[in-house]
Amino acid sequence: MRYWLFKSEPSTWSWDDQVAKGDAGEEWDGVRNYQARNNMREMKVGDRGFFYHSQTEKAIVGIVEVIAESHPDSTTDDERWECVDIKAVQAFGTPVTLEMCKGEPRLEDMVLVNNTRLSVQPVSAAEWKLICRMGGV
Repeated sequence: MRYWLFKSEPSTWSWDDQVAKGDAGEEWDGVRNYQARNNMREMKVGDRGFFYHSQTEKAIVGIVEVIAESHPDSTTDDERWECVDIKAVQAFGTPVTLEMCKGEPRLEDMVLVNNTRLSVQPVSAAEWKLICRMGGV
């Protein structure tokens, strides 16, 4: 199993929106960045990801699971763009903010800390375990 982080503006698609989709989940569509798309191409069913609220909150708020591997993004006819489907698994007891991550020396190499603009990014197993502890999971 691999680990990822999915960033979303809560005004566009929030954790509550994701939870409301239940086990059916939702496409992680609309991504128009090649690196983020390539990350989704590497995902397998069962991989886990952090759900991150960007912009004002800037915090990891929950855990999602990949339920469908890379397929054409239904929001465009452009064949270059693909997405995965994810479902909500568990909310964090305590949101883990970007500032908390930046303040934790063991996360200094985390993509989120060093490239805050990338919307879909890998997370190492060690980072995953530490952030889950920080979030009360």
